Amino acid sequence: MKLTIERSDLLNALSHVQNVVERRNTIPILSNVLMAAENGQLTLTATDLDIEAVDSAPARIEREGAVTAPAGTLFDVIRKLPSGADVELELQPENERLAIRAGRSDFALPTLPASDFQTMAGDVGATRFELDAGELRRLIDKTRFAISTEETRYYLNGVYLHAADGQEGRVLRTVATDGHRLALAEMALPEGADGLEGVIIPRKAIAEARRLIDSASEPVSLEVSDTKIVVRSGNAILTAKLIDGSFPDYARVIPQGNDKKLSIDNKAFEAAVDRVATVSAERSRSVKLSLEEGRLVLAVSHAETGAGQEEIEADYSSEPMEIGFNAKYLLDISGQIEGSEAEFLFNDPASPALVLDPDDAHAQYVLMPLRV
Repeated sequence: MKLTIERSDLLNALSHVQNVVERRNTIPILSNVLMAAENGQLTLTATDLDIEAVDSAPARIEREGAVTAPAGTLFDVIRKLPSGADVELELQPENERLAIRAGRSDFALPTLPASDFQTMAGDVGATRFELDAGELRRLIDKTRFAISTEETRYYLNGVYLHAADGQEGRVLRTVATDGHRLALAEMALPEGADGLEGVIIPRKAIAEARRLIDSASEPVSLEVSDTKIVVRSGNAILTAKLIDGSFPDYARVIPQGNDKKLSIDNKAFEAAVDRVATVSAERSRSVKLSLEEGRLVLAVSHAETGAGQEEIEADYSSEPMEIGFNAKYLLDISGQIEGSEAEFLFNDPASPALVLDPDDAHAQYVLMPLRV
């Protein structure tokens, strides 16, 4: 194998695949990226056996061939080469090393045979559809912060993607929850997605898909089967195994009868929560919200770490109420509000609150209270 490729093209393709590789591997080949040169393209593939990422870039190929090289080291070397450089890659048969040359830079990396590399196959009968890249970014960003990190409840360790009935017709919906909070986002159902059964996309696959479409402007293609999801954006392809489990009936958690409405400036609220949480206990991070007509008082009091209080103006006209929440969860949700105002709907201090974004009718959040 011998080829020449523009540094930026190689770096862009590598950046789409190398994050899939686990830094610590007991199987050496899984630390490597597969490099295949043929038909004027260099195709890169990386996998951890649960996720596979593929991308390609144009190259001037002198000798076709394939080999694997350490993904992390290769990425770091290419990243540190001068911008605009032409990079020559050559597999040296005498020592089975990958030579990397650019200008006065010359590197040689160890390799493993391409024949040892395992790739993932797609599933027959998958539901295929396209959607706008910006819409997919939104569906991911609005929900992934609520993914559970508790491994015992593995079925919550991802985002639930499915077709559902919305208020204005069929929608494509993403949901994530860790049992303490829930995030939901939806969009009009894309053509071809009506048969989509509910699937749980793992946390790592969600992160890699988001990275893949970070700057995409063209429509993104999804193929979803019972066991895998395939995301295609340009030349890049991400294939991931799905979580084999049943997502809970999240609709039962979303409050329907909360009639105490609080409207508040979101930026002012976010800043106030951040300030008073400075003295909250690290484990609970609880902040007490005292609601009265026309105002909201946020307070933290802890015997060891101290106390803090802040008052902000608010649009609230129901009876006074005190309710507590985890400060980090409040900040996470505030960070998703697109408009200037956030809307909280309460029932009582022991019941979950519903948080809405007046500027985005297709997203909603549920937050469980804490005792304060």
